[in-house]
Amino acid sequence: MTKIVARVISQKGTCQAGHKVGDEFVIGQTTTEGMCSWAFYTLFPFAEPLQFGASFPWESGPDKARVACPDPDNPVIFELRRVE
Repeated sequence: MTKIVARVISQKGTCQAGHKVGDEFVIGQTTTEGMCSWAFYTLFPFAEPLQFGASFPWESGPDKARVACPDPDNPVIFELRRVE
């Protein structure tokens, strides 16, 4: 089954969940342990289509997407990548 790896590529301010650049989480058929629930709910609408072959026209490649957590004062940017 195809999985999605969510990697923190940018973090500014103070993330209340403690996420930092380089952290990685695997999104598959089970809950992603250790990921902030706010970030997960924001990433999921992008991760699910990627998992099943979709792509986003604004991205530089078909197997990835960049998504920001919803905290505007302490943004964490994730890169989602499709992996087989």
